[in-house]
Amino acid sequence: MDNFGLIWLVIGLPVAGFLIQALVGKRLIGNGSGKRLVGALAVAPIAAAFALAVVVTINLTTLAPGTREFVSAGWDWIKIAGLNVPFELRIDPLTMLMTLIITGIGALIHLYATGYMAEEKDYARFFTYLNLFIASMLMLVLGNNLVMLFIGWEGVGLCSYLLIGFWYKDLANAKAANKAFIVNRIGDWGLTLGMFLLFVVIAANADKFGAHEDRFLSYDVFLPVIGEILKEMPGVTTAIALLLFVGACGKSAQFPLYLWLPDAMAGPTPVSALIHAATMVTAGVFLLNRLYVIFELSPIASAVIACVGAFTALFAALVAFGQTDIKKVLAYSTVSQLGFMFVACGAGAYWVGMFHVTTHAFFKALLFLGSGAVIHAMAHNQDMRNYGKLRKYLPITFWTMMIGFVAIAGVPPFAGFFSKEGILGYALANSHATAGGVNFSYIVGWVGLAVALLTAFYMTRMTMLTFFSGDERWKLIPAHSEGHDAHEHHAHHASHEDHGPDRHGFFFTQEQLDAEPEVHEHHHDLDESHKPHEVPFSMWFPLVALAILSIGGGYLLNNNHLLEHWLYPPGTQVLSLEAHPHGIPLEALSIGAAVLGILLGLAFYLKKLPIKEGWDLAKWNPFRTLAGNQFGYDNAMVAATVDGGRDLGLAMWQGADAKVVDGAVNGSGWTAGKLGDFFGRIQNGFVRQYALVMLIGVVGLLGAIGYSISKGLDAPPENTRPVGNVPSQAAPSVSPAFGEGR
Repeated sequence: MDNFGLIWLVIGLPVAGFLIQALVGKRLIGNGSGKRLVGALAVAPIAAAFALAVVVTINLTTLAPGTREFVSAGWDWIKIAGLNVPFELRIDPLTMLMTLIITGIGALIHLYATGYMAEEKDYARFFTYLNLFIASMLMLVLGNNLVMLFIGWEGVGLCSYLLIGFWYKDLANAKAANKAFIVNRIGDWGLTLGMFLLFVVIAANADKFGAHEDRFLSYDVFLPVIGEILKEMPGVTTAIALLLFVGACGKSAQFPLYLWLPDAMAGPTPVSALIHAATMVTAGVFLLNRLYVIFELSPIASAVIACVGAFTALFAALVAFGQTDIKKVLAYSTVSQLGFMFVACGAGAYWVGMFHVTTHAFFKALLFLGSGAVIHAMAHNQDMRNYGKLRKYLPITFWTMMIGFVAIAGVPPFAGFFSKEGILGYALANSHATAGGVNFSYIVGWVGLAVALLTAFYMTRMTMLTFFSGDERWKLIPAHSEGHDAHEHHAHHASHEDHGPDRHGFFFTQEQLDAEPEVHEHHHDLDESHKPHEVPFSMWFPLVALAILSIGGGYLLNNNHLLEHWLYPPGTQVLSLEAHPHGIPLEALSIGAAVLGILLGLAFYLKKLPIKEGWDLAKWNPFRTLAGNQFGYDNAMVAATVDGGRDLGLAMWQGADAKVVDGAVNGSGWTAGKLGDFFGRIQNGFVRQYALVMLIGVVGLLGAIGYSISKGLDAPPENTRPVGNVPSQAAPSVSPAFGEGR
């Protein structure tokens, strides 16, 4: 097997891990082999897949740019007249970058999960789903045709449903899983229609694919020529691009389909990290990059992508201010950062979008796993209002999360700075996403700069509430037992029982925090055994590894345009982004936004503001109230879809079904009954009545016959017609014919 052939093991090992966990995982635990063995059998396949992916990637670098494409043929999978869909894997720079992210970050998250889920009863079931999640995502990115992409796409949707609802006995978890699954079906509707329309266009031009015309759904066959085909049909191109974009919005949580992602925090924290950093939410950005040829041909679609991305980034950044659940803050930050990636793709800088996918995977996995360490140390309480001054109890978690904080804020030389600078630079310097004479790219560039400032601000808020500000508020958290019950109760209390806005920490100091009595209501001191404590090696080692990547990963990938030249195509152009059009250096704008956001956050959370007894803090800052409630959007969507659908269903049931359908059925039965009663009275067994009826019938019949005879005698002769209304003129022609026959 050559090095490229190793790609089959890259996807095969996670599948094998899934099968092992599903078939014998629970039995191994029950037989006393222990959770360590089950955990090792879950981590090892993903780690081995990462090592093999590194080997394949190194081998790919030996090829010249522009020739780094290789298809590893498998077998004929779906073969019908004129169509062949083989099961084959594609190796190119884009797939290998995604594969390294999925397996590398995934392996660290798997290792972390062995410690985080150590007390979980359904340990094997958890890793069964987690391995399948990795395998499905690898199918999505490595498959060489649209059918394999679709199967992987639906596979990650299924796995997210299973993992978000892992604690399915909790109603909140079940609802969150259903919400994720249903909202993604809306996006999948767009993807399916877009793929079907693309299929029709490709199939109609299959003769242009030469000897491989039956493999017209494979990337290596249709991507090189699809641009020439679609140039002749701009309307169809825009329709395909927008429908595919709807699918990308669903998986990558863009407005208006972002609703599922914050609620997905109901699942275990390792699941949150995997969804946000390495798997599901990156699928939409990957789709835009894989089919970038189609999107580039539609200025309208590019403008829509850029504008939706910018609006989503701004909206989610504002909503993040009002959250009290530490995981919810990170969830909305993911939605916002995904908006940045869509801005890059809409501006034509597809490789920069993938650059931010990569750096975001580093610091977002770090922040989520770090938040999990905090939650683990705090008896699984997720409410930041109950934290404070944790840095001295969780030193490793604190320092690694600080690195993640400055990375997402965009402070140089950390990873997020370089990718954000690239996005802002392309958006401000390019006119690619222009439609109707309006340079949308330039507009969204300034919106992106504002979002960068807001990101630094709300991440400062989260960091201050958790590790610095105020007293050690965690001392007032009630003691609870560890294990599944703790997960099941605490991990979702803040996110599902406190839907209201953050009344304790948006623009407020510790005095204001303490002035809110409900924060500490019914709380009592923790005993010594429940004081915050650092997490074990299996949990802090991934934090350190991700912190290292968050420090130097961005610089290494940006140095000498390494990633841009690697992603060829779509990374085909190196633009000079030394200065903003108004002469302000781009670096100054990017750094200035990050520093200003951090300073504002520090000012609001360190300054001692006066507090008066009886103040209604929500009314004091109504904007924070709106932000905490997503500006009413979630409630409006629930009213329009869930409540509206239920009301429509009730109306159809009570109106159309009960009155029309049931009325017709019941009415026919009632009619038959009444007719039966009527005829039953006639057939009563009295001979005299029968004779009377017969007499009436005979009299009526004789009357009818007499009437007919009288009418016949009065009729003129020319109006008579033969029986059967056969014209009389036909008679002479029939006799000779028969006569000739004789």
